[in-house]
Amino acid sequence: MSAAALLPALKCDVAIVGAGPAGLMAAEVLSAQGVQVHVFDGKASVGRKFLLAGKGGLNLTHSEAFERFVERYGDAQPMLRPLLQEFGADTLRAWAQSLGVGTFVGTSGRVFPTDMKAAPLLRAWLARLRAQGVVFHMRHLWKGWNADQALLMDTQEGVLPVQAKATLLALGGGSWARLGSDGAWVPLLQAKGVDVASLQSANCGFDVGEPAAVTPETATRRDFFKELVGAKPQIAKGWSAVFGERFAGAPLKSVAIHFTDSLGRSFERRGEFVVTATGVEGSLIYAVSNLLRDEITRTGSATFALNLLPAFSPEKVLQEVRHPRGARSLSSHLKGRLGLDGVKAGLLYEVLSKETMQNPVKLAQAIQCLPITVVAARPMDEAISTAGGVTWAALDEQLMCKALPGVFCAGEMVDWEAPTGGYLLTACFATGARAARGIQSYLQS
Repeated sequence: MSAAALLPALKCDVAIVGAGPAGLMAAEVLSAQGVQVHVFDGKASVGRKFLLAGKGGLNLTHSEAFERFVERYGDAQPMLRPLLQEFGADTLRAWAQSLGVGTFVGTSGRVFPTDMKAAPLLRAWLARLRAQGVVFHMRHLWKGWNADQALLMDTQEGVLPVQAKATLLALGGGSWARLGSDGAWVPLLQAKGVDVASLQSANCGFDVGEPAAVTPETATRRDFFKELVGAKPQIAKGWSAVFGERFAGAPLKSVAIHFTDSLGRSFERRGEFVVTATGVEGSLIYAVSNLLRDEITRTGSATFALNLLPAFSPEKVLQEVRHPRGARSLSSHLKGRLGLDGVKAGLLYEVLSKETMQNPVKLAQAIQCLPITVVAARPMDEAISTAGGVTWAALDEQLMCKALPGVFCAGEMVDWEAPTGGYLLTACFATGARAARGIQSYLQS
């Protein structure tokens, strides 16, 4: 904390700590009702993670039917259902339209602003908030409470105590520390008796490795490229050195993943992902990341089946593999008959033994059911989002901490997770709106 002297206390009706979507939505709902709102954030500008999310086109929400939409939140869907009924995808699109930003549904069902950008939406939003009297305090880093339960803000001028009638904490999870979501709030709340589930990577990549229980059938990874390219320095973790160096960053398109965990939960979907120097990441991996992560926690590893040619029938694949290849090499044969080359062919050589590669029946099976074992999720600061946070049991229905009357939580710091596709942002908005209504009731009572 700053060594400067203690500053005179600032008094307000509501202090919102965290200037992301959840905090800003709460500020809008409250200030529209005439409540005095002050928003604090440790960074120099508002909505940094929101702007980053819009770099490749801001995915606001998803257009799928409500029941399917709610299912995306897994174990947290019973708690989030009523919040999403109050502020769901349709409400979010109408809200954007009220700011002069139209939306459209993409081919995948995802919803984007018409211009695909986050900055115009954020600018219009901030203009509305300021017009409604919201006061912003940037470079104010929350450090906890003093003995009088005032919030302590570390600023460039000194330590500012903030005496608020109600407080909303909307500090994000533990990913993207450079944008402010660093999880530093966890010990502060735990010290006040608030139950917090450990933060974990979500929507993340994974490192590959040997299965936890190695059998002759699973211990089949080999480095066949060494014979062609020569030995290379070994990568510390993940693929063989040569495969990692040759294919890191290569996309695997038009593939499918099937995974069933030890609890019987299953996932199956087509899509694409990317090979990294140590493992795998990308949209299809993110979609199954919660099951893979939890399986690794339980058993030490998780093995999913990768179908390199989901558009082909098993009979067609076997027919083409068995087709006489004459003097052609196996690599040329697979490329010519099935279009398997590049990283797809490289994966076959990386994972399968020489004997399996030369067995047409086993090779055909492996092309559509290639075992890929992951042994560790990538660090939280590389993840798109995090799981864990303030448990639902620690909050009442209005998202107020049971152990801290007058202190509410919203956004990603609450214990829920969701895949990419607009679900993360929608739930952040919904929890912010619910917390705002809870604060209104608290102030009135």
